[in-house]
Amino acid sequence: MLKRKIDNYLANYFNRTKKALLVTGARQTGKSFSIRHFGETHFDSFIEINFIENPDAVGTMRGAKDSRDILLRLSLLANRPLLKGKTLIFFDEVQEYPEIVTAIKFLVDEGSYRYIMSGSLLGVELNDLRSEPVGYLDIVEMFPLDLEEFVRALGVGEAVINNLREAFVKLQPVDEFVHTKMMELFRLYLVVGGMPAAVQKYVDTHNLKDVMDEQLAIVRLYKRDITKYDKDRKLYIEEIFDLIPSELNAKNKRFILKNLNENLKFSRYENSFIWLKDAGVALPVFNVEEPVVPLKLSRSRNLFKLFQNDIGLLACQYAEGIQLRIINDEKSINFGSIYENVVAQELHAHGFELYYFNSKKQGELDFIIEKNGTTLPIEVKSGKDYQRHNALTNVMNNAGYDIKEAFVFTGDNMRQDGGVYYLPIYLVGFLQREAIGDIHYNISLEGL
Repeated sequence: MLKRKIDNYLANYFNRTKKALLVTGARQTGKSFSIRHFGETHFDSFIEINFIENPDAVGTMRGAKDSRDILLRLSLLANRPLLKGKTLIFFDEVQEYPEIVTAIKFLVDEGSYRYIMSGSLLGVELNDLRSEPVGYLDIVEMFPLDLEEFVRALGVGEAVINNLREAFVKLQPVDEFVHTKMMELFRLYLVVGGMPAAVQKYVDTHNLKDVMDEQLAIVRLYKRDITKYDKDRKLYIEEIFDLIPSELNAKNKRFILKNLNENLKFSRYENSFIWLKDAGVALPVFNVEEPVVPLKLSRSRNLFKLFQNDIGLLACQYAEGIQLRIINDEKSINFGSIYENVVAQELHAHGFELYYFNSKKQGELDFIIEKNGTTLPIEVKSGKDYQRHNALTNVMNNAGYDIKEAFVFTGDNMRQDGGVYYLPIYLVGFLQREAIGDIHYNISLEGL
């Protein structure tokens, strides 16, 4: 069984609060499996109600007047006993019955049982909720396996992972033997990616053809979702989805609308891009006009790059046979877009808003994020000439931006040149948002 970070999150969450939890994320990222495993190992009774597998459940639940009525109907659907204080009830595929999300506050208030929910395309289907149960429900997003989860699934021990984390925190070189092995694992991650079914298939068989079959099945599933859930815009959405690999291989990696239809404006396609983002299958990285905080204020709405939500799904959409060439680090392959996709999905999974900076005078930075209240430029270099980065040099030398340090992720070991840190690409897995602790502030009313 694959160990996921959300396993600990779920245990801590249900120990510290009585609220319900909604787990969102793209299809096939392992939401239901992790919830099921948690419920069966942490509660005396675990009840799962899937509104797709059991469509009669929607009819049974619809029209319930209050919590007592809902629980009465639940007892008809449950295949296990409802034990007060010892039962976790899991509503899965809630996009088929979004009213349960609104009704959850009554169940939490009633207090007999604990509740968790999940489903597919929740970012799309639940945008128009009539009443979000604020104070009764928290939301957490789940992603494909990130780099740390992936190497752990392949058997890398905690001691090695802790040493890598220490190397990142202290910005010091990694042991050369470990570095070589981690680069091999990183190239394997480029091919296998983080979809649990693909990772498990590799762990079980070590057969990349079997892995690719799993990935292509997920891509087909995403396309069926497009057809099923957005019939009016399905042609636009599917065309955009199919263009992601080729657009990332373009020189500037920005989405060029004329590749879709040169006669249509962005406003015509905007909802289709939003659909892919909300469905969790694509990651937009927006351009900012100035690399200064807050970055959101200078974001350009219609100038962006679009990445896949999983690097393995991206690789499987390229020509067959590329997998072994990637693993063998063949120099004829342009790794630039592939490396950038990994960085995008890692930053996204770790809670960062994704931006890049482009200026005619200063050049283009691959990514720029907010960290510790300042901007952190990030460049991604797959070749040996990674010390050539004119745009980064220009931005670092601009006193108006006041940028003290930058990261350049490469295939080589760590080194430093002034405020620029050259880090091995796999260490992006340890770039995390800082946790915000309690903020206490007392104001004196003396003299009023």
